[in-house]
Amino acid sequence: MEKAKVWFTDLRAVPGTSLQDKLRRLLNAAGFAQLDLEKKFVAIKINFGEPGNLSYLRANWARTVAEMVKAKGGIPFLTDCNTLYVGRRKNAVEHIEAAWENGFGPLAAGCPVIIADGLKGTDEVEVPVVGGVYCKTAKIGRAVMDADVVINLVHFKGHESTGFGGALKNLGMGCGSRAGKMEQHNTGKPSVHEDKCRGCHACTRVCAQSAISFTENNRAHIDHDKCVGCGRCLGMCNFDAIENENWCANTDLVCKIAEYAKAVVDGRPCLNVNFVMDISPYCDCHEENDLPILPDVGIFASADPVAVDQASVDACLAQSPVPGSLLYERIKAPGFKDKGDHFTNTTPEVEWKAGLAHAEKIGLGTREYEVTVVK
Repeated sequence: MEKAKVWFTDLRAVPGTSLQDKLRRLLNAAGFAQLDLEKKFVAIKINFGEPGNLSYLRANWARTVAEMVKAKGGIPFLTDCNTLYVGRRKNAVEHIEAAWENGFGPLAAGCPVIIADGLKGTDEVEVPVVGGVYCKTAKIGRAVMDADVVINLVHFKGHESTGFGGALKNLGMGCGSRAGKMEQHNTGKPSVHEDKCRGCHACTRVCAQSAISFTENNRAHIDHDKCVGCGRCLGMCNFDAIENENWCANTDLVCKIAEYAKAVVDGRPCLNVNFVMDISPYCDCHEENDLPILPDVGIFASADPVAVDQASVDACLAQSPVPGSLLYERIKAPGFKDKGDHFTNTTPEVEWKAGLAHAEKIGLGTREYEVTVVK
């Protein structure tokens, strides 16, 4: 396969220019200038960050992209899907409020925020996964699939489950509805915490398998023999009484993410932009962030999500750990055993390489790339 083209700019901004200027030049070099956006809906996929976290991408970056889209006649909106875990972004109302709190109001961000899978994370489209091994279809937030073009703005960082969070994860896990997230994470089926259940019976209205019954004290119970693990009941419960407690092995997880990412991008333009900065050890879904494990690198952009992630990884592996960071502490700890790269040294149980390999295997992109520097 021919090498993918990846463009890169560093984070220097001399007097008379700005990082937003550099982002514009980078995007245009990477193919934005050639996109036909006239009257097209453009989904700008971004993680708004869990309130309390301070390492997520700032709204300034999103505004720059939104303004570029509008200048070409496009109709941009910022988007993400609701989370599977219990937090401030588990339904659209709280999700939008969290986005506002973190600076993504329409004036600051330059365009509206639309939560792609709706109020309770159940507004989805089932999309074929061409070449899928783990998933034959993917449950993607409807607003993402209704868009004509996707621009994938990614805070590239470490991740406690996938080694790193990059373009593939922002597309695959990020665009999955709550049921889609469950399918990627899940090796089992949801269960009910009876002490949290209010007996409202809302969950029964969305269960197509008649798998939910109620005990004598009016507490929900899920029959796992009937349950198909669709996750709709998680989105319906307002009291966080239903939870997925069965998590995929890391290898299965990263491969499913790759397949979901393929479902999102197949058949339409997608430009991926990895901001390799504030490289925290954990996901921006945490309500806190730790000291970056590696120094800031710069911004990578490519139409190929596999290549842009591989280029970002390679650049990170060439850095030295930040003193005092979690990675630095792990390396200096007695009995440390080197796993061979910064991401697995930070979180030894992860297996990130399998995801990139699988993404390449199913035709999502290539790990072979060439970098062009944009000044």
